[in-house]
Amino acid sequence: MLNSKDFYKEMLAIAIPIALQNLIVSSLNTLDTVMISTLGSAAIAGVGLANQVFFFYSMICFGTGTGSSVMISQYYGRRDFDNLKKVNALSNLIAFGTGIIFTLLAILIPQQLIGLMIKDPLVIEAGAKYLRLVALSYILTGFSFSTGISLRSTGNPKAPLVAAIVGFVCNAFFNYVFIFGKLGFPELGILGAAVGTIIARTAEASILLYVSTRYHCPLRGRLEELFDFSQEFIQRFIKITLPVIINETFWGLGQIMYSVAYAKVGTDATAAIQIVIAIQNMAYVLVRGLSNSCTIILGKTIGQGLMDAVYPYAMRFFKLGTLLALIIALFIGLNPDLLLSFFGHLSPVVYDLSRTLLIFVGFLFTVRAFNSILVVGVLRGGGDTQYSMYLEMGSVWLVGVPLAFIGAVVLKLPIQWVFLMASMEEITKASFGLLRVRSKKWVHEIN
Repeated sequence: MLNSKDFYKEMLAIAIPIALQNLIVSSLNTLDTVMISTLGSAAIAGVGLANQVFFFYSMICFGTGTGSSVMISQYYGRRDFDNLKKVNALSNLIAFGTGIIFTLLAILIPQQLIGLMIKDPLVIEAGAKYLRLVALSYILTGFSFSTGISLRSTGNPKAPLVAAIVGFVCNAFFNYVFIFGKLGFPELGILGAAVGTIIARTAEASILLYVSTRYHCPLRGRLEELFDFSQEFIQRFIKITLPVIINETFWGLGQIMYSVAYAKVGTDATAAIQIVIAIQNMAYVLVRGLSNSCTIILGKTIGQGLMDAVYPYAMRFFKLGTLLALIIALFIGLNPDLLLSFFGHLSPVVYDLSRTLLIFVGFLFTVRAFNSILVVGVLRGGGDTQYSMYLEMGSVWLVGVPLAFIGAVVLKLPIQWVFLMASMEEITKASFGLLRVRSKKWVHEIN
């Protein structure tokens, strides 16, 4: 695969289904925001902040899944299916336990959770109502996260894609009928969005469960062999995945702290941020596809013992990712009105804030995309999970979060300048990360 043709063929075979799946998942979340935007700023802000609780949970699942994918890719490269199955089983076990905790918290104390991020009573009421119900989807989502990542790491990106498509169709249909009371269904408003999400996550998890337990799936096995964890295996798993779990957990918590800082600016600013984040996530899907493809290909290459090919492959991903990001960044920065046209009934204040923020997002998108390939793709794909943990946690907690609160609370700046100050995290991450890549100390083989 050293020649470009074979490399790009395999890269696209992995990246395109992953990108399409990410597009569908992001569309699902954006669809909620679009439909709820007709209910007013408090509803947008409330559901957006409630989804920060889910986002925090999903980051733990994502950390567990991507940390596991580092091991699964290498085990798959050397055809070690016994250890591969155990890694997937342990990843799902962690996601299940974490899902129970978050579900109970969201059901029992939803007002307190939303109240940690904003003090507006209307926003708290709307967010708590949505959060208490949508939490019933958390455990199913955790299973889908872990199993989907494991399937992609074993060369089957199509099954998670199909599951995501079914989930999107279910979410779009049931959101429509339950939010607005169509086709004889009751009009539930915000609660309708939660019902649509639960049905969509159930359909998605059912498909992945069927695929992973049927045919000749590498993840398939008897329960006694799946959960036969030796002490040595658990120690190896912890060494590789724990830094990624900690990384994503505290990175996710950092994003919540950004939401808290933005909420200090006001309810309209919070609503605008939620709209911009939804658009940014949609634009980010191709980059995520490249990043995950990079993780899988680098891990598989190391597992096959082709060490001389690892660095050249990483450079190819950086070049392709940067070019793609530049194109997307220009589109976002030059077309804010086109992107906002999908969100109806926005107040003039929220619209103007969102428009300004989208220009800032376009300006910073290339650096953000570079960091995704750097951390998720190259460093994790190379097994350098500890350094990536220090890099991200340091950038978020020593740079981004303090600057966001300084801008919002101390300097009382407009939301776009608070957003820009928080984004200094990305500049810091890129600077130190590039030095690590050039050192070539990030390539580690898992025994």
